[in-house]
Amino acid sequence: MSSDRLPRLLALVPYLMSNPGAQVPEVARLFGLSEKQLVDDLQLVWMCGLPGHTPGDLIDVSWDGGEILIDNADAIARPLKLGVDEASALLVALRMLGELPEFSDRDVLGRVIAKLERAAGDGASTVSSQVQVDIGAAPDALALITEASRRGRRLSLRYYVPGRDEITPREVDPLRVVLVDGWHYLEGWCYRAEAMRMFRLDRIVEVEVLDVPADPPAEAEPMDVAGGVFRPTESDELVELEVTAAGRWVAEYYPCEEVAELGEGRQRIRLRARDQSWVVRLALRLGDSGRVISPASLAGRVAAAAGTALAAYESAV
Repeated sequence: MSSDRLPRLLALVPYLMSNPGAQVPEVARLFGLSEKQLVDDLQLVWMCGLPGHTPGDLIDVSWDGGEILIDNADAIARPLKLGVDEASALLVALRMLGELPEFSDRDVLGRVIAKLERAAGDGASTVSSQVQVDIGAAPDALALITEASRRGRRLSLRYYVPGRDEITPREVDPLRVVLVDGWHYLEGWCYRAEAMRMFRLDRIVEVEVLDVPADPPAEAEPMDVAGGVFRPTESDELVELEVTAAGRWVAEYYPCEEVAELGEGRQRIRLRARDQSWVVRLALRLGDSGRVISPASLAGRVAAAAGTALAAYESAV
């Protein structure tokens, strides 16, 4: 998409200006592109330049023999600056990193934050300083889990399950703590489920390190969380949604069985849900940018939940 390509080109040109003679394979790997995509970008850069559109106004770029040379691009030779929203998000993430008990280079991190604040200006510093990141519901949950992992000890948890709105006791042999989509998770062997499970730290109500050695079975292997935590199965209910252009993020954020384009930016999405309560919350979050098509019983639950929420809002007003 052009919205993705333009920022990449504005970063690509300054990089090539600073690294004359860079090789096509190296640059493609750095920017996460195939060599064909990079050559397509270079062909587009070759047609860009200052108003006037004469040969002397256009950027001169060549890649013969795999060596990229660029000239007449001084007008955009400086790299892009972070926007206020980008710098704010980065500052919040760095401050959250500094709160982790296992993070040791706090002096280095402090210098990085200070430099970023100076470069980003007052806007980003003000916004990010107003954000407080809470990474655990139970006091010292992350520290206790980290200690148990280091010492090889079993954990006793009381864990809130939002789909059933209940708190369940668990004994877990911890394997690791991972950060996925902005949330910290404990991954370990759960003796209640007799399987590997991911526990979001902000849903752990209580945690205790037991004086019992962790002894997970041989089949306890860490999950690949590169695509997210949720892994649907064939036994999960198949749900069909229809979303507008404003709701297309659903197909990008959740694993889907099928995505069909309906025109004008609309999509029909089929995905699997482990429990209907999760889909109800998703539908309410979408508002008028999406609706549940099937199953009909789930569409009825969404309508009822929306009606209850509206009634509560009107009574409060």
